[in-house]
Amino acid sequence: MLDLDAFREFREGLALLRDGDAGAAIELLRHAAERDPENSYYISYYGLSVGLAEGMWAEAERLCHRAVCRGRRQAQLYLNLAEVYLATGRKQAAADTLAQGLHYIPHDTRLQMQFGQLMMRRPPVLTFLPRTNAINRQLGVWRHVFLQHLPRRKWVATAESHV
Repeated sequence: MLDLDAFREFREGLALLRDGDAGAAIELLRHAAERDPENSYYISYYGLSVGLAEGMWAEAERLCHRAVCRGRRQAQLYLNLAEVYLATGRKQAAADTLAQGLHYIPHDTRLQMQFGQLMMRRPPVLTFLPRTNAINRQLGVWRHVFLQHLPRRKWVATAESHV
């Protein structure tokens, strides 16, 4: 059964959060999450507001992760958790979270767009040919296989330098 007071507080808190006032939103979202502790959206947005308003990113991550575990097929929950990871500088964790979301919801355009923005692509092997050229594609596959066999430390720095 929907708790209308919790829903009202959630809507008001969400509007404040979207307007950039996480400090004012946190209390409303906390009340909504306390009134309906089974609602994944309330928990997730409360977690996001905890991070944005108070800088308690570990608590924000815990709450958002709990929400994702309860609502595996809700794209917004993955987006919120990824936002927490990005705010703490954990780009790979954010990309992994979005990839996990795409596993459950493969056709969600919001997840696809956010994941695409985080993808780290190396430049084509032969820069004078288009990326889609058959030679470039095959050389790219070989490069990928070769780099997989190198110690991770050496090629992660190379991949990040092209971002």
